Amino acid sequence: MWANTVRSQWRGQQGKLALNRFTVSSVPMSSTFTARTLSPVVQQQSRGFTLATSVVPNYHHTMTTTNYTTNGHHYLGNTTHLRNYARIATPVEEELQARREASLLGGGEKRQQTQHSKGKLTARERIDLLLDRDSFRESGAFVEARSADIAKFPGDGVVTGRGTINGRLVFVFSQDFTVHGGSLAEAHAEKICRIMDQAMKSRAPIIGLNDSGGARIQEGVLSLAGYAEVFQRNVLASGVIPQISVIMGPCAGGAVYSPALTDFIMMVKGTSHMYVTGPDVLKTVTHEDITHEALGGARAHTTKSGVAHLAYDNDIEALTKVRELFDFLPLSNQHSVPSRSNTTDIQSSIQSLAKIVPADHNKPYDMKEILELVVDSSEFFELMPDYAKNIVIGFGRVGGHSVGIVANQPIEQAGVLDIDASVKAARFVRFCDAFGIPLVTFVDVPGFLPGSKQEYGGIIRHGAKLLFAYAEATVPKITIITRKAYGGAYDVMSSKHLRGDTNYAWPSAAIAVMGPKGAAGILNRGASKEELLAKEEEDKKKFSNPFAAAARGFVDDIIEPEDTRRIVAEDLAFLRSKELSNPW
Repeated sequence: MWANTVRSQWRGQQGKLALNRFTVSSVPMSSTFTARTLSPVVQQQSRGFTLATSVVPNYHHTMTTTNYTTNGHHYLGNTTHLRNYARIATPVEEELQARREASLLGGGEKRQQTQHSKGKLTARERIDLLLDRDSFRESGAFVEARSADIAKFPGDGVVTGRGTINGRLVFVFSQDFTVHGGSLAEAHAEKICRIMDQAMKSRAPIIGLNDSGGARIQEGVLSLAGYAEVFQRNVLASGVIPQISVIMGPCAGGAVYSPALTDFIMMVKGTSHMYVTGPDVLKTVTHEDITHEALGGARAHTTKSGVAHLAYDNDIEALTKVRELFDFLPLSNQHSVPSRSNTTDIQSSIQSLAKIVPADHNKPYDMKEILELVVDSSEFFELMPDYAKNIVIGFGRVGGHSVGIVANQPIEQAGVLDIDASVKAARFVRFCDAFGIPLVTFVDVPGFLPGSKQEYGGIIRHGAKLLFAYAEATVPKITIITRKAYGGAYDVMSSKHLRGDTNYAWPSAAIAVMGPKGAAGILNRGASKEELLAKEEEDKKKFSNPFAAAARGFVDDIIEPEDTRRIVAEDLAFLRSKELSNPW
């Protein structure tokens, strides 16, 4: 009987060359010890994390070990352990092993080192971090490019397969920039399409790790056809399985449209870029001189365009957050919303909720303070936090079950609805409705933002998107009006009239066509300043409260703020059996 032993030792300081001695002993149980030393490893520190990795070659086995350190935390990547062979390998087995090792190396060690020097992990290292340890099952490892005009590498620049995140099935593809710049061509696209087809058949999410220079020029129209095949599958999967894109390198030209068709886009600051037309072409055609980062970097897309939902400092942080987001989502539109055991008492009153909303309706406050007190363990996963800040969207849990949350943000433009806020919230509402995630809406809105810029930009058209999304939604809908609910914005923000299931108002709520000052000015044109002030006070007493709406059943109850969490949890419990369908 034979036995294998692996020993490793880290040497050197963080950020410097570190020799990593991997020793493999292969000896009969009764024999004396023999050993050989295998390849050293480079350990480096870049963009907030330390990386060391090794691939052990040519021993009728495969062993890949990756260690990561970031912010003081240590991660150990997936490891395929040594395998013993009790007989001499055949030539076919030798060839198979050589091909497997070539596939693991991607574009080669030199290109992997270049990838690391840019602060980027390799395609396989990213999968190791994203998925549960030892859960990845690869497919298509031996697929090669079909063009005779280009060097062939096993896998053709993309790693595809399936695995689990916290025990739940997920399909994944990870583009390998070390192989022809991760460029997409016929075989590359077919691998992605095949894994997307499997995800649809299995009703499980798909996560794409994008790091590609774009279409492979050598394959011409075949590359363009490959993109279109991917786009078609993105569309067919929309609303059926969750789709998450992580931009971890360049993503340009037609390549940007696949992430744009998915549900969530995350980017890595400093290393990821998205644009239809790059800076070089812009300079030639329009004479505009702009950097890659300014045109299509993470900041541009999370603060200006709204293309990306989130951005993180490095690959490790981004992949960790993908796992966190994944935990809120059902596997498909046929699966139930995920739940976990809840350690936060639902029945207890939260007295601090009553102290957040100021008595003065013109004084701002942070709506996120309310959200964090209502959700379990104050865990609120906000999406698009730097874009259209006047509305807040994200996921939380109440009573252990995932919910989607939409809330006006009074500290940003008084929480007014504008074009960007309407589009941001509408898309989120429709996602939640597609996947059966209940919606909890917190309202403090003075109306839609006035002005010619908004009118010319299409506020009517874009504001209607949010109205449509809420009206169409058949999932449980719970609404809490914390303060202002004025004009058409009151209707749009999940009102009872849009099939809201339970609608509540806090005592501080004011539901009216407009604020008392505006109403007094319109209804009393020509009145003196003193008369206007008197009318304003009169209208405050008459309309700046929730009683008129409650009298007509437009709110189900006027509740104390401290009871909000308990009431929301109880309503969600009885609404889980809700059945409602649209006529189409």
